[in-house]
Amino acid sequence: MLPIDHFLRAAQRFPDRIAVKDGDTKITYAELARQTNALAAALQDIDPAPQTRVGICGYNTFEHLLTWLATFAAGKTWIPLNPRNGKAELDRICEVTHPGIVVVDANCRDKVDTGGATCLIGQPGDGADGMSIASLVEKFDGQLPKRHDLSLDDLQAIKFTGGSSGQPKGCMQTYRVWNTCITSMLHEFEFDGDDRHLLAAPMTHGTNTLIMPTFAIGGMQVFMGPAKPDTIIEALERECITSVFVPPTVIYMMMDEPGVEDRDFSALKHLIVGGAAIRKDEVPRAMKVFNNALETCFGQTEAPQIAICMRAKDWAEPENWASTGRATLLTRVEIMDTNGNILPTGETGEIVLKGDLVMKGYLDMPDKTAETIIDGWLHTGDVGIIDERGFVYIKDRIRDVVITGGFNVYPSDVEAVLGQHPQVSECVVFGVPDRKWGEALTAAVEVRAGADITGEDIAAFVKERLDSVKTPKTVHIVKELPRSPVGKVLRREAKVMFTPKDGEDAA
Repeated sequence: MLPIDHFLRAAQRFPDRIAVKDGDTKITYAELARQTNALAAALQDIDPAPQTRVGICGYNTFEHLLTWLATFAAGKTWIPLNPRNGKAELDRICEVTHPGIVVVDANCRDKVDTGGATCLIGQPGDGADGMSIASLVEKFDGQLPKRHDLSLDDLQAIKFTGGSSGQPKGCMQTYRVWNTCITSMLHEFEFDGDDRHLLAAPMTHGTNTLIMPTFAIGGMQVFMGPAKPDTIIEALERECITSVFVPPTVIYMMMDEPGVEDRDFSALKHLIVGGAAIRKDEVPRAMKVFNNALETCFGQTEAPQIAICMRAKDWAEPENWASTGRATLLTRVEIMDTNGNILPTGETGEIVLKGDLVMKGYLDMPDKTAETIIDGWLHTGDVGIIDERGFVYIKDRIRDVVITGGFNVYPSDVEAVLGQHPQVSECVVFGVPDRKWGEALTAAVEVRAGADITGEDIAAFVKERLDSVKTPKTVHIVKELPRSPVGKVLRREAKVMFTPKDGEDAA
């Protein structure tokens, strides 16, 4: 059984149920399956070979969802292209994956160079050249795609963890990984046919992992247009939403919206926080505001989304507020020392994962794969402990990745761009604790003698070349960065210099 079969089987069982609600438009399972099959047949007509790659660049639209389903039904491999990323990053992803087809919404057409790929237009608009998804669905209406004989170890998706400088790392997620994620989601969160899933966070990220589990049991996907804290609140109430995935930053901003305590969230059962850890002190407040529905799950692109899970009933206990939850059904979670030994309960070490949720490896990077997966154990780079009840507490990260607003940012990506500024002689990038972002991306720079420039000027320089997520919230201009005896800039010491004191936010 392949991941797409969860949807196709639901379409057979619940043909008249509403699968998608997009404003006033409602689409049944039977109709969505018909369109999915037609578009899958069209994709195979364009590129008949199985396992070839389809890049999808778009915001959360029905056309994005339809193409996503059709890619899987055609036996092809999905390459998510988040239009919020910089063009250089998206172009680099296309360079290393060589998609045969790239689907872009009209408002994203300038975000990516499709190269030699066949370009299809998802959501239409002015100035977009290429065949449209709608026209292909109409042309191939009533046709079924060829069912290829694929293995569970073949690829469903290649999702990237790196950035625009150097080589991004493409995590090869197999059908086995996706089936494990779907099964784990269904088991841990206990979704049912009455679930109404709001597509708020980007479909290229955590939101997509909830789509197939919701389809599997006959639930509904609800589109909402541009997602902001106030519009998410409106949609949760208006659409009687039961499940939604958002990063902690959005939760904090939602709780700061005037009158949020008086809104009706009585339908909400799963307010799932992911992408970064929510602060311990915000858990009881969020539980009170959002119908005691706050939950979380932990994973990485290398082991997507739900290696560890915290249910709302467990977060009702104050002793669990700092925890990320417990290992999920099909994943083993342990704490390991630097010599590869599993540590006993309560001891601190690296969090490691094993099971069918773990990726196949990094695309064309056997050395990086061998560094990350050792004897079947995925080394997460996170430091933590597991208590006697099995609850996992994440203490810190070994790697330098900064998680800001639920997105991973690699400091080296930002430093490479900072170093291009003609007035910057040396720089270092790190994250500091921040109430809104979880971590605020921060830079400290040394400028050249006589330079007349501000931190805001330098941040604007970065934003022009990367996306806003990778732009430092603050750039500190310093006379001298901390260095080791051999002259190496010390990231940890710089972070200490500019980390706010308890109770303060980043400047």
